[in-house]
Amino acid sequence: MSGQTKMDFKVFKRLIRFVRPYRKLLILAFLCTIVLAILSPSRPYLIGQMVYDYIVDHQDASGLLRWTLLLLVLLAFEGFFQFMSSYLSNLLAQSIIRDIRHRIFQHMIRFRMNYFDRTPIGSLVTRVVSDIEAISEVFSSGLIDVLGDLIMLSVVVCWMFIENWQLALMTLVPIPLLILATRIFARAMRKSFQYESKQVNRLNTFVQEHLTGMSIVQLFNREQREQLAFEEINRGHRQAHINAVWAFSIFFPVVELLSSLSIALLLVWGALQFMDGAKGSNPAEMYKEIFQFTLWISMMFRPIRQLADKFNILQRGVVRAERVFEVIDLQDHVQNEGKVKDLDFNRDIVMEGVSFAYRDEDWVLKDINLTIPKGKTIAFVGATGAGKTSIVNLLGRFYEFQKGSIKIGEQDIQSIELNCLRQNIAIVLQDVFLFSDTIHNNITLGDPNITREQVIEAAKAVSAHEFIERLPNGYDYEVGERGGVLSVGQRQLLAFIRAYVYNPHILILDEATSSVDNESEELIQRATEKLTKGRTSIVIAHRLSTIQNADQIVVLDKGEIKEQGSHADLLEQNGYYHKLYTIQFS
Repeated sequence: MSGQTKMDFKVFKRLIRFVRPYRKLLILAFLCTIVLAILSPSRPYLIGQMVYDYIVDHQDASGLLRWTLLLLVLLAFEGFFQFMSSYLSNLLAQSIIRDIRHRIFQHMIRFRMNYFDRTPIGSLVTRVVSDIEAISEVFSSGLIDVLGDLIMLSVVVCWMFIENWQLALMTLVPIPLLILATRIFARAMRKSFQYESKQVNRLNTFVQEHLTGMSIVQLFNREQREQLAFEEINRGHRQAHINAVWAFSIFFPVVELLSSLSIALLLVWGALQFMDGAKGSNPAEMYKEIFQFTLWISMMFRPIRQLADKFNILQRGVVRAERVFEVIDLQDHVQNEGKVKDLDFNRDIVMEGVSFAYRDEDWVLKDINLTIPKGKTIAFVGATGAGKTSIVNLLGRFYEFQKGSIKIGEQDIQSIELNCLRQNIAIVLQDVFLFSDTIHNNITLGDPNITREQVIEAAKAVSAHEFIERLPNGYDYEVGERGGVLSVGQRQLLAFIRAYVYNPHILILDEATSSVDNESEELIQRATEKLTKGRTSIVIAHRLSTIQNADQIVVLDKGEIKEQGSHADLLEQNGYYHKLYTIQFS
């Protein structure tokens, strides 16, 4: 067994584990398929007997009518079991992919932020949507149908050998050629499906990124260039499917040719029998066998043709499942090993010798030693890339530092249970993300414990109630994807309301006023005063005017603390902060 075959079997075996909760569905679907596989091959035998007994030999009209009614009843049973098999297998498939989707999404939402930094979102959408849809076909029209077709083939061959073993051997002569063609076809299809999966992922990633960034494309007049890039990716996607179609276009004519060859051998045998005078005393027997074998050959090659198609579905599903399991197996989430849940967060935050790098030892923060007193407002300033936002990410454990320690009081943050830690920290970012939902749901994030009255009270506290009331439907106004129908300042105010209703012990404002107009900045400044009162607050700002009243200002440069003190103290030092202040206000 080749290494690739072993890998396919391993992935397939892992897929089968998801069937365990739905064993009853699988058994019922399989039983219906078995009954169908046994009933269908009996039809040619009954038709042959009907031809022999009531048309050629006796010409009995009443007997012919009885057999016809029997065949109609048999067809009704076949239709019923076909429906049940199809319904149950699709119900099984949808139940399984629901579980797989739940599993992969639950796994992904615990990943560290740096995973999403380096992984295109379109690629993850492909895993959760397209790849899992391909997996569903393994159970809806792959696995059970393959087993059913194999059973039907076995029953058909048994009927043929029971009726006339010599004639059965003759009609099976093309089968070795068909097996060889199927193996070549399966190998070609696997390569095709791997290439197809890669191109689907590439196309989804490109479309997702460019639709999200359409404003940049249009602003810089890149429509034509991006259209050419899309056409190139689309050609690759088209070629991947054409490769599969090309293989099908060769294989199915081969199956039809071999099927015709079997029937031709049957007819040649019949002609030779007539020429030799064999069975001359009872030609009805020969008519019956030719009639039966013609139907059985058609019934035998149809599942063979379908088997090839079903094996391709299985292969496509296994290839896509392999990519899904790569994500599920990835252990890139924040290690939630903390056990402490009962903790007073109204304590000093102490950073001792903290060093952090996103990649290897390319240090973004270098030996940071800092105490953030409880209930005070601390501001971080510095040039872009100085490490301000990185400190915020470490406090919320979105990234893990490599050296040193961060403590809240005497408790290391890595010993605090992750949900407990994040429930007590609220962050208002520069780029506020809003979901395509109502204003109310974007503020509460779906938390049923937060009432409309609490939301309105918070909105009034941060001076946002008036602008919300002016919107159509007020708090039930749909903000569109990423809040695109609102201004930057309005989105920022909603983020402040969100932080207010969650009533955190530690508040972090990451350049919350850097992209707003003067009027919005004034509103946000008032909201900031409300929010920071009585709680430990960390403010990151480029505009020094927004942090002059901070209890302490920490100046960062290239990942190191250069200066710290109050606004007045730092100006007196005539150092790095004084230089920044002079540049902004000169």
